[in-house]
Amino acid sequence: MTPENLLLRPAYRQFCTLGCPILDALLGGGIPCNSITELVAESGCGKTQLALQLLFTAQLPRRLKGLAGSSLYLYSEFPFPYRRFDQLVESFRSSHPILFACCRDPRDYVFTRDCQTADDLLDVLLMLESRLKNAKETKLNIKLIVIDSIAALFRSEFENNAGDLKRRSSLFFKISSVLKSHAKRFGIAVVVTNQVVDLIDVNEGASGVRIGNLEGLYTSGRRVCPALGLSWANCINSRLFLSRQEVIDGEENELQNDNYSGFMNRRKRRELHVVFAPHLPYSSCEFVIRKDGVFGVDR
Repeated sequence: MTPENLLLRPAYRQFCTLGCPILDALLGGGIPCNSITELVAESGCGKTQLALQLLFTAQLPRRLKGLAGSSLYLYSEFPFPYRRFDQLVESFRSSHPILFACCRDPRDYVFTRDCQTADDLLDVLLMLESRLKNAKETKLNIKLIVIDSIAALFRSEFENNAGDLKRRSSLFFKISSVLKSHAKRFGIAVVVTNQVVDLIDVNEGASGVRIGNLEGLYTSGRRVCPALGLSWANCINSRLFLSRQEVIDGEENELQNDNYSGFMNRRKRRELHVVFAPHLPYSSCEFVIRKDGVFGVDR
């Protein structure tokens, strides 16, 4: 490695489409392979919905910006979202009728596994290596790994003392090391969801260090920061933040209208932000969650 190497753009990288050209354009092509992408948001913002949508877009052929492979969904929050999963299955089949005829079910290319603890997750990832090596024999052509969510595995197992914090950081690095190894060796896209906590201190964390391109992360009128702290932030390659705010459409025009009736259209505005990524500048766009999936809004 030389200083000149750092200035060179990385070689061609495969991306997994999010199923929406607006969101793909925001992320420079989609979710990159060979790295770990984090989706961080408060509950109800759509991170799990976006993660579920990726389970199906990863099955698309490369000419349609998919990964032409299967997905592994490791979940730590219960119950598994079966109803939403089935909705997206039907939407995906109807939008790609030629690829997914009656004899081919998208569910057959999604493998799921529940994880109760961080050690359980690490064991699953370590066992996965031998199966990825023998993908032809096992027919386990996994090209996407989703962990939903990483924070839930560390939320109650560790106390706020020096010993537990050290063990927690050690597990962070072990898990991320295995994930990065799988991603680079087998061309896998890794997506991890994370939660947020309210930011009470005026500084960005105890050390006052700002992580990423945003001055602050705001959602539902609150200032927040990703869970798990600086140690975990160093374990991922890209961080995407999903926010939601209540907005009033046409408020200014209605207030200026003499016939203003007092009724205003309130709605939830959701946005996807690039906090940091090695290949992207800061950018954001609005998105909506519909029955048939998650889609960007072109403003």
